[in-house]
Parts: sequence; C-alpha cells; structure tokens
Amino acid sequence: MADKHTDVSAVEKIKEASRGLRGSLAPELAADTSHFEDAAAQLLKFHGVYQQDDRDTRRQRSDAGLEPDYAFMVRCKIPGGVLTADQYLVLDELAGRYGNGTLRVTTRQDNQFHGVVKGDLKRTIRALNDALVTTLGACGDVQRNVMSCPAPLPGGLRDQALAVARQISARLLPRTRAYHEIWLNGNQVAEGAPAPEPEPIYGERYLPRKFKTAIASPDDNCTDVYSNDLGFVVIPDGDSLAGFNVLVGGGLGMTHGKKVTYPRLADPLGFATPEDVVQVAEAVITVQRDYGDRRDRRHARLKYLLDDRGLDWFRAQVEQRLGRPLRPPAPVRISDVHDHLGWHDQGGGRSFYGLFVENGRIQDAEDAQLRTAVRRIVEVFRAGVHFTPQQNLLLTGIAEERRAALDAMLADHGVRPTGVISTVRRWSMACPALPTCGLALAEAERALPGVIDELEGELERLGLADVRLTVRMTGCPNGCARPYTADLAFVGRSADKYTIFVGGSVLGTTLATAYADLVPRRRLVAQVRPLLERYRVERLPGEGLGDFWCRIGVDELRNSAVAEPAP
Repeated sequence: MADKHTDVSAVEKIKEASRGLRGSLAPELAADTSHFEDAAAQLLKFHGVYQQDDRDTRRQRSDAGLEPDYAFMVRCKIPGGVLTADQYLVLDELAGRYGNGTLRVTTRQDNQFHGVVKGDLKRTIRALNDALVTTLGACGDVQRNVMSCPAPLPGGLRDQALAVARQISARLLPRTRAYHEIWLNGNQVAEGAPAPEPEPIYGERYLPRKFKTAIASPDDNCTDVYSNDLGFVVIPDGDSLAGFNVLVGGGLGMTHGKKVTYPRLADPLGFATPEDVVQVAEAVITVQRDYGDRRDRRHARLKYLLDDRGLDWFRAQVEQRLGRPLRPPAPVRISDVHDHLGWHDQGGGRSFYGLFVENGRIQDAEDAQLRTAVRRIVEVFRAGVHFTPQQNLLLTGIAEERRAALDAMLADHGVRPTGVISTVRRWSMACPALPTCGLALAEAERALPGVIDELEGELERLGLADVRLTVRMTGCPNGCARPYTADLAFVGRSADKYTIFVGGSVLGTTLATAYADLVPRRRLVAQVRPLLERYRVERLPGEGLGDFWCRIGVDELRNSAVAEPAP
C-alpha cells in the first residue's frame, strides 16, 4: 500500500485536507463571488461540477481588466443512461431555467448542463435530487457513471445488465455527507472539524485518478467496454445471465509529446457470477486505491498500474481481497456494435425509437426544434428516455400503433428521420471542447459537422457512402469522445490543428495509430483522401476501414500517400 506520507501531487493534498470533500465549498458557495478558488474548484468535481469560463471572450475580458466570464458545467450521474419521462422533463426544464438552453448527452450516457452561474448551482442540484438524479461522483477521482447498453430489447438480458450497473454504481458512491450538507440543506459540519463519517472504500484521499466502468455484450459493444478501467462482458445462458468476463486496465487519456502516457485497451482478468460482480468491482477499485500512482496524475490511471506491476500481480491482489481465485474468462469475443437508431421492437406491443443527436447537443435551432420535439414526445407519449454511448437518445415504451404519430411529431419540428442521415454522420462523435472546456486545444463539437460534410462528399464520390466507420474528434488528447478506438479520429493538437489517428475499429477492439500531425482543420479531409481511395481499391470483402489500415500498416500508408491540396 502506498505510504500516505510520501511526496504526492497537489490534488492529493487537497483531497486529504478536505474533510470528506467539504473543504471551503460551503462558505465559498455562500460568498458573493462569481467563482471558487482553485482548491475548492478541485473538490467541486467530486460533486459533479466543473468550473469553466467562456474562452471565446477570455482575451477580450482580460484586455478590458475584467475577470473571466465564469459559468459551471453540472453533470448528472445516470447508470446506463436510463431516465423516466418525469426525470427527463425535469432535466429539460432545468436546462432552460438555469443552463444555456441545451442538454448535452455525453459519451458516458450522462447529461451535462452548461452555462449554470454560481448563484444557481444549489438550486440546480437540489432540483435534480428531488427528481432522484444525483451529480455526486459524476466527476472527480471516484467511480464515474457506470455504462450499460441502453436498448430495452426483448429477452431481459439488457435489463439484467442494467440492474448490475445500478448495483455497482450504488456500492461505489462516496459515503461522505458533504454532498447532502452543501447542496441539499443538511446540517453543516463546523469548519476545521474532522469528517464525521468514514469512507470504507475510498479512504480520505479517494482514488488516485478517475475510474470508469462499463458493461457490454459480445454481440453489441456499444459501450466501448475495452476503453474502460473496469469492464464486464455479459456471458448469457439463454435468456439468463450466466455471469461476466472481467476486463481491467483500459483508458484513453494521453498527453501530446509525453510518450509515458498512452491509450490502452483492457485485458481479460477472469470471470464473475452475477452474485459476485459487485464484490469483484470493489476489489479491483481498492487495489487501484492502494497502489495507484499518487505522485504524477498523468501516470495515475489503472492502466499504468497494470503495465508497471503486471496482470498476474494484479489478479493476485484482487483474489486476495476476494478470498478466492477468479475463474478463467469464458471463450467469447466481441462480434458487433449497434447504434440503436430508428425503430426497434421492445416486446409486449411496445417499441423504442433511436433518435440521432449530432454530438449529443439537444437544442432548438432555426431549421429543427430538437429539444422542443423531444420534450413534447415525452409529455404526450410518456416515453422513457435512455441516453446512449454514441450521444444519442432512445425514446422508449411507445405503443406500436403510435409509431406513425411519433414520426409525424418529429417531422413537424423539422427533425430528420434516421434514414436520411448519412452512415458516416450517424457514427461520428465529438467532445464539447471550445468554448467551455478549459483543457481544449482546438475545436471539436463546433468543427466536426463541417468536417463530416466534406467526408460525406468524398465517400459518396468513392462509392463508400454505405461503409460503416467511426469518426471522432476531440479538442485535446484526453480522449473524451473515445478517438483512439475509432477508424478515423482528429485529436486537437494546437489552435485549429490536429493529429490524425487511423486504424481503430467499429467494434472498439483495436487502437488507432497516429498518422499525421499538426494538420490544419481545412486540410483534414484532404489528408485522408488518398487513404480512402486506396481503401476503395484494395480492401478485402467485408473489411472495415480501420481493419484495412491495420493490415496495410500505417507506415506503408504514410509513405505511399500524398495529400491533395485542399479546395
């Protein structure tokens, strides 16, 4: 176990002195200021809140002698992305009352509110909790949102997996009462007093870094399970759940120019029965708690502990905590992935509709009133809302005879049906990046639609418009839109320049490789045009784009390709 008195990072010292994530949050929240000081802002993350400012106006405000235009991102924690109709309507109402008028579906099946000012934080979080939606642990060095396939398909396996996701999430929530005290009008603990409750799983310093968990099925890896610190792959026994293959050590964050940081796919650790899965999750997370790197946050994720100590060492630590050996993993492999868009049978005379949401932003625009359409559908049809790992949403529990009425309501609001959305667009994703994310080096959400416009033209010209490929863009190398498992990805490198990655796969089982660096946004499609042309000529039957690039080799492709001038 790591010695608590060894040299640790500044964030570790803030956590240790926080008295169970309290710090100075309560008095600073009550103060007549627009923002929190740095130490409190670090603790805010554990409560599901990020302090941000409008980077579009930052320089002008600085030149005018003004402080940054502070606002806050508030992230919900929604296991499996599943909301009732009433819960979704609360989220929609809060987006208009306290946020910037949009909801933002994340790649971890959460919702984010952007643009919440400091004076509205408490009202926002209280209203969410009144609707039985928490923000506790949606950010910070704890277990983040537990992902699970959102599709309510017949047979019951998805429901069983969702139940497990909720069990894991509940077990690994922080036990501190600070959240209740600060946001929900609990009795405040006097400043300087010790935390009144223990953290049996996390301890006083919580985890060395964030921790992500996902559940997937062999026939549908929509959650990108190999990119998580901890993954569970469903092993079915007919319509029943036999158990899970346990995966450990995935993670996609890296830092440009730091070769000691890198994306990594998870390794198989063993097999867990449904009865044992929560205990296995706790054992894995406590090994990371005790041995993860607390000196260097860039080296603090579970993936680095696995590479430093080895999988056999890690398995022995987990088994020691379990008090028994893990069974070997079942011999299964990932064979498919679905985006769940369009109409699907839900069983019992009900259907669900997968609605495409470009880059997860649910908003009204001049040409399409998407946010209004979803709200009206939820009100009229009493539809459940399930957020997907591809930043889309599912409208669930629709009576089969009312399918046409729902289609008509979408059309009345200018929302395009799934059938007219290009394949490359429906499989694309971007993180928010500028102007809200403090880590962004380049645009993502605001830039990717234009890049997809160009790609649509190229793929149509080459006769590849129906090829399923994943395209992702992030504003920095932290990988929030999972770029390193995509067929093609653009990762922000500096202002309006990107590193192009190629060679991941739709299935999420292969890592992409850096292909070209410091490529201006206007030349991204021109840079990959020769690769697409070669793919058209040399691909094998049924071979995906990323698989083709892996077979040929990035070095060979790089040496043979000459990018055409951008138009």
